[in-house]
Amino acid sequence: MYKQEVPLYADLIEIVNEVDNKVILDRSAHLNGASSSLAETPCELPPRHRVERHGAIRLGTSYELNTIRRLFTIFGMYPVGYYDLTVVGFPLHATAFRPVETAALDKHPFRVFTTLLRQDLLSEEIRDLVGNILRRRKLFTDRLLEIIEAVESNHVLTAAETNDLLSEALKIFKWHSSATVTIDEYNRLKAEHPIVADIASFPSAHINHLTPRTLDIDLVQTTMVQRGIPSKERIEGPPPRNCEILLRQTSFKALEERVRFYSDQEKTLVDGSHTARFGEIEQRGAAVTRKGRELYDKLLSEAYRQAQNNPNGFEGAIRSSFQNYPDNWLQLQSEGLIFVRYKLTSRGRQKSGHIDDSHKLSSSVSGLMRDRLLTFDPITYEDFLPVSAAGIFTSNLKKDTRETAMRQGKPDRNGFERDLGISVADEFMLYEKMERNSLEECRISLGLETLTRD
Repeated sequence: MYKQEVPLYADLIEIVNEVDNKVILDRSAHLNGASSSLAETPCELPPRHRVERHGAIRLGTSYELNTIRRLFTIFGMYPVGYYDLTVVGFPLHATAFRPVETAALDKHPFRVFTTLLRQDLLSEEIRDLVGNILRRRKLFTDRLLEIIEAVESNHVLTAAETNDLLSEALKIFKWHSSATVTIDEYNRLKAEHPIVADIASFPSAHINHLTPRTLDIDLVQTTMVQRGIPSKERIEGPPPRNCEILLRQTSFKALEERVRFYSDQEKTLVDGSHTARFGEIEQRGAAVTRKGRELYDKLLSEAYRQAQNNPNGFEGAIRSSFQNYPDNWLQLQSEGLIFVRYKLTSRGRQKSGHIDDSHKLSSSVSGLMRDRLLTFDPITYEDFLPVSAAGIFTSNLKKDTRETAMRQGKPDRNGFERDLGISVADEFMLYEKMERNSLEECRISLGLETLTRD
């Protein structure tokens, strides 16, 4: 659907596939000690890579947020993390709906970054206007609500319900080129903040971007520029590293799309335009621990300060600042900066099941790694960075610089969770659980009574 609505998205997927194939071919050549032209059988892409996407939607009311949560639950997607976007000037807060179990993430790691408009931060006049508009909006069809209620009661879907669920749910995310407001109302909403106009002016919560994951976002960015695709000026997130952490994102600029508005008399339609939907690409690295995140935030803040006096601007400042973030997997693991999934080496698997020898084995992670019985893979970061999200949003909006009566906000996690209907999961606890479970599996396989992380 999105490819039909935004043809440039198809070009983006083509670029990502080309870049990823090149990266895999180059890696194969390196591993085989041959030139890329001789590596006829490249390493395989990560199994989930081609299907991996995240979408983003914006909602206007607590009812819409609560109902979308009930819908996503059917798909095994749950709210993870609370994101306060008021810190970067957006009257929004958010969560990410995604799978949370390792097996589900391995099967299909689809995410929807879902923001909710904070009407309490709007000027009184616009708050009243938005309230009146959104009270009339019907985001969910009667048939969809009927199916959601049936699943909640019966915990099962019939074949007919499954088909209807997909077709009816898709209507939530579809783009509409006809607004539900007058051109005057739209301009008043936009003057408050373009995000407000995007949320309140249309009959759906249209997907504003659908994001593939790439293995080399810098090469994707370069390729977009070479092909004349209007791309974002810089990549959001950490600088390029040997050991990627967290999330790096870029995008092509938002489309200016023709929209039909009611005239002020609401008798005729008039032409106008709206800018909101764009193409985003991401490169995901390792999930960092709380300690690792504190270091990331500290170095990022330092980079912003240094950028004022750095001749190479922010790019030079962030590269300089992040020289203080370890860039070696073993060091990142040993210093407790990243979450990892432990696994037995081939030597460790040979020891597995030999209970009689278990007393001879080290009961510490470092000892087992030193004896080449245990190794690890970094756990992929499945979540988002508020500052990076805001950087993407801002680069795709034409912000009116006039002062408005919109108020500065503070985080309101309790209010968000009240509107959501449940608490959001703590992403750090989810990663901790993954690491702990992998360690327990290794302990059992080796027949150890205890296995401690140093």
